[in-house]
Amino acid sequence: MFSVFKKKGPQLVDVYKDVIPQEYHGIDHRDLSHGSLKVIEVLQHSGYEAYLVGGGIRDLLLGKHPKDFDVATSAKPMEVQKLFRKSRLIGRRFQIVHVRIGAEIVEVTTFRGSANNSKMRQSNESGMLVRDNVFGSVEDDAVRRDFTMNALYYDPSNHQVLDFVGGYDDLEDGVVRIIGDPETRYREDPVRMLRAIRFIGKLGLSLEDGTSEPIRRLALLLRDVSASRLFDEVLKLLQAGYGRVSFPYLIHHDLLKALFPSTSDLLESTDDTHYRQLINLALNNTDIRLKEGKSVTPAFLYAALYWPKVHHRWQELAAEGHGRTQSLAIASSETLTLNQQFIAIPKRFCATIHEIWDLQVKLEKRHGRRPDSTLEHPRFRAGYDFLLLRERSGEIMAGLGEWWTNYQVSDESQKRELIVSVKEVFEQAPKRHFGKKYKRRG
Repeated sequence: MFSVFKKKGPQLVDVYKDVIPQEYHGIDHRDLSHGSLKVIEVLQHSGYEAYLVGGGIRDLLLGKHPKDFDVATSAKPMEVQKLFRKSRLIGRRFQIVHVRIGAEIVEVTTFRGSANNSKMRQSNESGMLVRDNVFGSVEDDAVRRDFTMNALYYDPSNHQVLDFVGGYDDLEDGVVRIIGDPETRYREDPVRMLRAIRFIGKLGLSLEDGTSEPIRRLALLLRDVSASRLFDEVLKLLQAGYGRVSFPYLIHHDLLKALFPSTSDLLESTDDTHYRQLINLALNNTDIRLKEGKSVTPAFLYAALYWPKVHHRWQELAAEGHGRTQSLAIASSETLTLNQQFIAIPKRFCATIHEIWDLQVKLEKRHGRRPDSTLEHPRFRAGYDFLLLRERSGEIMAGLGEWWTNYQVSDESQKRELIVSVKEVFEQAPKRHFGKKYKRRG
């Protein structure tokens, strides 16, 4: 590895260029996508700078298998589009180009520049950038990226990795370090705090002290981020195969309070551990399903994340004299309505969340034809799985889940026996006293 030059960057970041040859980094062309290599070849042949950059290079250096590879270039978006017939412009704040090469979609971005003294740069009162559409050099582009490990550029023409901000050394040290002043960068885009947590959970790295320190102080800046964007960011963090290991970091850095305030309050205030255990079980189940290639739905995960508030409110309303079904319906609606201001869950998922919660009462009713009706419910499996989580977490006593497990695989005579067993238990229970029976007139 050898240094070529050093200068001071536009954000008071030391910018130098380390050139890491292949004998050091060990990246093999066979691990790169054909589409991204073709895009770079066309761009370089047309006289532009072009490199593979970001997560794809980072993951290869960590011995992982990236899903996609992004390209950064000196060519402007319209210039890129002229070179590739099958391409289209994406985005308004900062335009990128999606280029189709065979079955691949390659994302191509133009080097971003410093907008510190530009009319193109706009930020709100908390410092968050709301407009930032300025082009620059590859050195400027490196400084503008979020973390040093994501600012590594690979040139397929000479098999070299270019490092302008020390990302290669940070990867070797197992450290996630933000580029520039941490507080300024978090204020520019508070989602970077979630990305920092995502990377330590996903990659098994640790946060550099300066990168970690401001997060607890600035966590509530996430309230400035659009609620719809936060829905997507939470899925990237908790529904990508490493949610169970990432969740404790959200709590440790006070980020859970900004995203799920009522859940955070209940986890802190109650001595019972079943709420935390239920969420951990849901996250673990999601991780396992993803590793096995099975489908997952955001509705189930959000049903678990909001359940502490729903269950707590359900108990309160029931204690006030409302029926169990009515109490749960009110608690469910209140919880989802309140939390939409923080994370905007699409309506199709809200409907499924409601059904999963509603089934918790339906699954208690096991007399007559109700079990068969519940079994035919389109969300029965999700509701049943959620019931099992409640049992495993210790929120409710075991037994109901086992009954439904048996009922699903029983023939008609066995089902009748199971229903009779519930009836016998009910008849043996103490009767409620309502006083003198009212006789209806007429």
